Amino acid sequence: MKKLAYTFLFFIVFAACFYIGAITIFGRYAPKYLKPNLNYKVGSYGHLNTRIKECQQLDSVDILFLGSSHTYRGFDNRIFDSVGLHTFNFGSSAQTPIQTLVLLKRYLDKLHPKLILFEINPFTLSSDGVESSTDIISNDKIDMYTFEMALKVNHIKTYNTLLFALHREILQLNKSYQEPKQRGEDTYIKGGFVESKLKYFTTIPKLPTKDIQLESKQLKAFESCISEIKKRNIKLILVYAPITKNLYSSYTNKSVFDSIMQAHATYLNFNEIMQLNDTFDFYDDHHLNQNGVQKFNHKLIDVLKLNTIE
Repeated sequence: MKKLAYTFLFFIVFAACFYIGAITIFGRYAPKYLKPNLNYKVGSYGHLNTRIKECQQLDSVDILFLGSSHTYRGFDNRIFDSVGLHTFNFGSSAQTPIQTLVLLKRYLDKLHPKLILFEINPFTLSSDGVESSTDIISNDKIDMYTFEMALKVNHIKTYNTLLFALHREILQLNKSYQEPKQRGEDTYIKGGFVESKLKYFTTIPKLPTKDIQLESKQLKAFESCISEIKKRNIKLILVYAPITKNLYSSYTNKSVFDSIMQAHATYLNFNEIMQLNDTFDFYDDHHLNQNGVQKFNHKLIDVLKLNTIE
């Protein structure tokens, strides 16, 4: 019986080592189409790699922006700079509260913001968090928060990406990597904003109605984010950035989402506060173009009235 137990233990250890080795070799040399369950990309879409490096050079900001691509494409640091506000944009592609929590635990005490604007929307609170987890694993350090995040997301793609990233971090294979500021039609702006070439959204027929279905694990992570912020006595405002009227009107239970947000902090739903044009102010049905960004940011500054960070 004891021999059988030792044999089984040896098999488990051998299988684990073989799997890790296979992931390392396969991840490095196999073409992308052969590894659908491994998504490691340094300098991936969204410029998170550059944003992480820039964060290391900061020690305090007036406003910290958190959230998904609606954040890094929606809050233009230059507009806030023009009214004397030093800001940093910590948005990342498809960032859900699970990933926001990792960034808060790593960097909140370094950035010392006076105010946090946390962009929150039904997309991120109903997401599985896989896309954003692999983005952070690929472009930031591996630590205990990384493993906690992987367990919460609990997806094979996240686990495989973490195993592959771990060997690259141990060997410091990305130490000299410098992400280009320009990628396609996107340009990284100091402070974390990504400006896209101006383009306009071609409206589509009225969308079918649907309910907002929130993920319980994302709500739990969201509450943990709120707790991390409030225990440091940092002012917090939740912001629902504008999406097209066509998309916004397709949700049947918007008031339920609003009430959940209002129960946690000051909440500004800019889909109710201002009216934008679906064609001229957006480049797709949920991302503002630069015209929309300018209108949104100036309206936001007016709503804040600046005294919220004094």
